[in-house]
Amino acid sequence: MPIDSRSGVYYEVHGRGKPLFLGFPIFASYAQIFGAEQGTTVRNAFLERLTDRYQVLLIDYPSIGGSRTIAPTELTAERVYRDHLAVADAAGFERFAYWGYTFGAATGLQLATRSDRLTAVVVGGWTPLGGPYEQMARGAKVHIGNPPAASRVVLRDPGQYAQWATFWDSLRDWPEATEIAKIRCPRLAFAGSNGDTEAGGVPIRYASILAARRAELAALGWSVVLFEQQGHGVGLDAARVVPAVRKFLDSVLVEE
Repeated sequence: MPIDSRSGVYYEVHGRGKPLFLGFPIFASYAQIFGAEQGTTVRNAFLERLTDRYQVLLIDYPSIGGSRTIAPTELTAERVYRDHLAVADAAGFERFAYWGYTFGAATGLQLATRSDRLTAVVVGGWTPLGGPYEQMARGAKVHIGNPPAASRVVLRDPGQYAQWATFWDSLRDWPEATEIAKIRCPRLAFAGSNGDTEAGGVPIRYASILAARRAELAALGWSVVLFEQQGHGVGLDAARVVPAVRKFLDSVLVEE
């Protein structure tokens, strides 16, 4: 079982070609977590559309599947950043493109702003400017001790839900505008146009914020894709999102 000794993260590598770190919420042990039928279908739908040209790194994170448990109070943005680079090292990914959704997208922004190892970054289900970090933190705190049913499927125990409050809290004062302006690798942000959601009754307006700041992001070098009439669940719809992301990655990584 490939577990990185530094981070305790279980990982798998599939395919051959340009290194692509496919982050949260496409897990290495997706089938074991969500059940064989659903899990195999979702994970394989992404791998089948990517592994012809990309070497895809999948992980179980945070504290799920085959990975070791992280204390909820330790899941800060700094810890998440270090863990992802550690497992990239273990997989032999010196330089790589990164693609994540919501929590995975926020992770991607940390990697892109703190490291020079990314060849491209894809941020799904989030907005690089105007990110609702404070709202996510408040929403997560509502569910501490009593996670929603959908979260219980992933969590090992209800107390683990506090990890999300720790993570989003650690980014409340992150100097977003200054840091985002530093990103130099090719960058794409996408969302369903109807993707605004909620956490613990707190509105999370990332999709409408992304739409409102589309021109501003374009001026900073971002490509922005909005999937019309699609909601937050579009991030797991490989048939819809992979072609758009592949078009971007294939075009910017030709020379890599």
